[in-house]
Amino acid sequence: MKITHDLLIKLYNLKLEQLLKEASNYTNNEVEFCSLISARTGKCSQNCKYCAQSSYYNTKCYTHPLVSKNEIKNAALHSKNNMAIRFAIVTSGKTPDESDFDTMLELIQTINDIEGMKSCASIGILNEQQTKKLKEAGLTRFHHNINTCKSYYKDICTTHTYQDRINTVNLVKKYDMELCCGVIIGMGESVEQRIEMALELAMINPNSIPVNFLTPIKGTPFENYWDKIDEENILRTLAIFKIANPNSQIRYAGGRQIRLSKANMELALKYCVDGILIGNYLTTIGIDPKDDIESVKKVGKKILKNNIQ
Repeated sequence: MKITHDLLIKLYNLKLEQLLKEASNYTNNEVEFCSLISARTGKCSQNCKYCAQSSYYNTKCYTHPLVSKNEIKNAALHSKNNMAIRFAIVTSGKTPDESDFDTMLELIQTINDIEGMKSCASIGILNEQQTKKLKEAGLTRFHHNINTCKSYYKDICTTHTYQDRINTVNLVKKYDMELCCGVIIGMGESVEQRIEMALELAMINPNSIPVNFLTPIKGTPFENYWDKIDEENILRTLAIFKIANPNSQIRYAGGRQIRLSKANMELALKYCVDGILIGNYLTTIGIDPKDDIESVKKVGKKILKNNIQ
C-alpha cells in the first residue's frame, strides 16, 4: 500500500473501529518501555509556546543544574526495575551546554554500564562535532522531536526553525545512531497538519515516534488549549501515525494521563501503540509504571525485554 496524503485523509475519516483495525495490521504485539530523567531543567532560551521551561514565560517552573552521575544511575536502575530497557538524559536549552558537555558524555557511559539498559539522550540541536562525540561515547539513541509539521512550525516557535531540527536529525543518521523523533498534538494544528506530520515522520523514518499530547501550562501562550483535540481525534491520529510509519514504534509520551481515559489509552495500546515512556516526564507527573504493566497485560500484549540481557 502506497502511503499518500489522500489515502491518509481517507483512512482518518473511516469509522473509528475500521481505522483502528487497519492500524493493528502494522502494530507489534510487544511493547517497549523507556524512561527519562530531566537532567537539567528550566531557563531555556527558546520561545516554544507549549513549554514550561521557556524563559519567555512566567510558569514558575522548578529549575536545577545538571544532575550527578549517582542520580542518573539510581534513576536508571529504578527504571530497569520497572521493565524499561532504555533510559534518557534530557536537558533544557537550544543546544548542549559546552561547559558540561563532557560530563554529559560521562552520564551516557554511566547508563551504558548498567546491564540490560540502553542509553538515550535529548540535549538539543547538535553540531557535527557534538554528534561525533556522542557516537564515540556509545550513545545508542538520540531523541529530537520535530514537534509539529513544517507548515505549522512558525506558529509554535520562532527562535529556531523546523529545518534546524531536521539538520540534527540528519546528523544523527549520518553517525549511525538510532533516532527517536516525534511530535506534540493538540497545539491547534488541523487534521490536515496531523497528516503532514505523519508523512514528514515517514520521510525521516525514525526508530521511535513519541507522541505527546499537549498539557496546557499556565503562563504559556497555550495555557487555555484544552479544547484543541478530543479523545477520538487522538485515537485517529495515533492510528494514522502507525499506518504511515509501520517500521517505527509509536510511543506514548507526555500528557496521555490527562488527555485520554483509561479505556481509550488501552484501546490505542491494543491497536496502534507499541512503545511507552513510563514514569514522570520533564515537568509533569506521569502514570505509575505498575499501571502500564497491568494495561499491557490486559490488552494481551507482552513487554519487550532487552536482547542484550
